[in-house]
Amino acid sequence: MVRDVAFGQYFPGNSIIHRLDPRGKILTFIAFVAIIFCTFNYCSLAVTAAFTALFLILSKIPFKFYFKSLKVIIFIVIITSIFNLFYGTGDVIWQWGIIKITWNGIHRAIFVTSRIICLILASSCLTFTTSPTELTDAIERLMKPLGVIHFPVHEISMMMSLALRFVPTLLEETDKLMSAQKARGADMESGNLFKRVKALIPILVPLFVSAFRRAYDIATAMECRCYRGGAGRTRMKSLHFSAIDIVSFIAMGLVIGGVIVCNILITNVI
Repeated sequence: MVRDVAFGQYFPGNSIIHRLDPRGKILTFIAFVAIIFCTFNYCSLAVTAAFTALFLILSKIPFKFYFKSLKVIIFIVIITSIFNLFYGTGDVIWQWGIIKITWNGIHRAIFVTSRIICLILASSCLTFTTSPTELTDAIERLMKPLGVIHFPVHEISMMMSLALRFVPTLLEETDKLMSAQKARGADMESGNLFKRVKALIPILVPLFVSAFRRAYDIATAMECRCYRGGAGRTRMKSLHFSAIDIVSFIAMGLVIGGVIVCNILITNVI
């Protein structure tokens, strides 16, 4: 069900991850995304997986919400794994015509699947533990140097925050529209893939209309509150790095060092 999608939601809490500075969390996430694609053997992959599991545990968010975030992309993960399974060289363990499965293809499928899962779990941890307001302030602070070249930093960060904020709202609206269509006798769960996609067309039109109407209402509300962008605006909460953020940077540095050492000392699998 659409209502089961948890991506983009924020869960208030007082865990260690919640108390981290949002700028530090974004920088750590960017570094983690970069290092996760530099895992070329199972040892380095285990290091990144352990780091991901540690952050999930420290966030104190129920694991069922992380599983819900995985449900959104599980179909993409399966298709990607299958394609990588048949793409590889080396010893052939099964072959039917031009289709063959090799040990290298199996390793590729495992690595690609693990990387995508770690990436989705890490991004979910970021959004679950960081409010949209904190994300907006952090993105704006990190992109502040671009203001020298007259880049609309505040506007871009505000748009990103609003888009992320309304992901759960649009999903809830989609679920309501689907329930309304089912109440009118629409069949959206039977038939082949083409028929199911065709059955969603009556949902897309009112969903787009509702999204544009909601965007217009938000713009009107911001204008009524004399919103004029980021120039001269103050913030209720100031961002400050603390000792916990230093520890998180050290932990990320240890992960990067561990992956590099594993890649140097152990023979690459892919």
